[in-house]
This record gives sequence, structure tokens and C-alpha cells, in this order.
Amino acid sequence: MYFKKIEGKRVYLSPMCTDDAIKYTKWMNDFDVTDKINSSCNVISLESEKAWLEKNSGIGNYQFAIVKQENDELIGNCSLHNLDLINGRATVGIFIGDKENRGKGYGSEALELLLSYGFNHLNLNNIMLAVYSFNEPAIFCYKKVGFKEIGRRREAYFKNNERYDEIYMDIIRNEFYERRKL
Repeated sequence: MYFKKIEGKRVYLSPMCTDDAIKYTKWMNDFDVTDKINSSCNVISLESEKAWLEKNSGIGNYQFAIVKQENDELIGNCSLHNLDLINGRATVGIFIGDKENRGKGYGSEALELLLSYGFNHLNLNNIMLAVYSFNEPAIFCYKKVGFKEIGRRREAYFKNNERYDEIYMDIIRNEFYERRKL
């Protein structure tokens, strides 16, 4: 069951539902998902995913299910973590689980909703992320929303016998609001 905590045109963000453990377990064991979020070395059981959902769905955790408006289908997850409320900063994470839902703008809309929540309700000023250089669709999405590259850690990620850069990007509150005025 989902609750429309943060609502957009095509998706909404809902608190995570522990009943979705099977779907999350499927995604967390799919290399196409996990290669992009640095968790391919993990083997996730249904029990461990249920425990993770229980632990990360309470007060003080800003983990959200990404759900399609049209049919209430769970399509991914996004979060704000490493919150530093004194300095107004956090890190964002996002993924769209099934391939058929990628490249359709759901991720960028969910990210816009999450950033708005972070800047407007949590009083954040700087939100950053890390992405791997091979993940060009994600980099495109982040730039579309307004993130800018702030640095990279060269050859810091190993996948399928190749090394890739870890790219750091961020967006600050004023940049976010300026983009929305356009």
C-alpha cells in the first residue's frame, strides 16, 4: 500500500512498504541495477531485504518508493541520506528497477520531487551524489535536473574487469530554484 507523500505529474514518492520485499529482492540481485549502485558483490535474501526495509522505513529515514501515478506500480527507490542538518547538506540516491521503466523521465521527475522536499522541508542547501562514468543515462538525468560535476575519483570502480571513474555531482538550493524559473 502506498501513500502519496510527495506528488508529481507521472510519479509520486511514498514511504516504502515492507510488502514490496520480493520486488526489491529481485532488483537487488539484478546486475543491471546493482552494478550502477555498487552493490553487485552482495547476495540479498528475501529475509535480509525485509529486515532492511523495516530498518530504513522509520522516522528519520528519507527513503521513498517511486510509484507511477497511473497504476500505483512500484518502479524504483530514491533517498536522501548522510544528512547534516547543521550544514544543510545530504547525499541523494536513486534507481529505477525494471528496464521498461528507464529512459522515460520517471527518474528525473522523482529526483525533482526529492530535491524539492530536501530544499523546502528539510532546509538543505547542498545535495550531492556519486555516479559511475559508464552510467551515461544517469549522468544525463542528473544534468537534466541541474546537478553539476564537482570532481571525480579516477578508476575507483571495478566492474567486469574494467575500471571506471566515480563522478561526484551536486546541486545547491539557489541553482535548483533558478532552473525552475526557466
